[in-house]
Amino acid sequence: MAARSTSSQVALKVISTILKILLNILFYTIVIILLVKISGMAHDFGYQVFGKVTASEAPGHDAAIQVKKGESTMNIASKLEVNGIIVNKYSFFLKAKLKKYNLMPGTYELNTSMTYDEIFNVLTVPSSEEDAENADGKESKGKEENTNSTNGTKK
Repeated sequence: MAARSTSSQVALKVISTILKILLNILFYTIVIILLVKISGMAHDFGYQVFGKVTASEAPGHDAAIQVKKGESTMNIASKLEVNGIIVNKYSFFLKAKLKKYNLMPGTYELNTSMTYDEIFNVLTVPSSEEDAENADGKESKGKEENTNSTNGTKK
C-alpha cells in the first residue's frame, strides 16, 4: 500500500507540474496575442492621425456637412464619421488638436475619398455662405460709416 501511495503521489506531482506548465503557456500565449492586437490597433490609430487615410476609394460619394458657429471639434468629427467621410472620429479630433486647426462654420461638400488633410483644407476656409454673410455685414457697416462721415463733414 505504501508503494502505491508513493507512486500515486509522484503521478500527482507530475500531473500538477504539467498542468502548471500548460496554464503558464496558455497565459503567456493570451498575453502575447493581446499585445499583438493592441499594438496593431495603436499602429492603425497612429496611421489614421499621421497618414493619408480615406474612408473609401475614389470616386467615393459626396455629403453635405453643416458646421455651426461654436460647434466643438468632437461634434464635427462625429458628424463626419456618421456620414462616412472619416474612418475614426477620435483620430480626426486628435489630428485637429495636434495641428491646431480652426474649423470654420458653414456648409461644406465633402467626399468619402478625401484624406484628413484635404478635409481640413476645406473646413478651415470659410464657406461661401459665411463669406457672403461677412461681406453683407461689412457692406452695410461701410455704408453706415460713409453716411455718418458724410453727415459729419456736412455739419
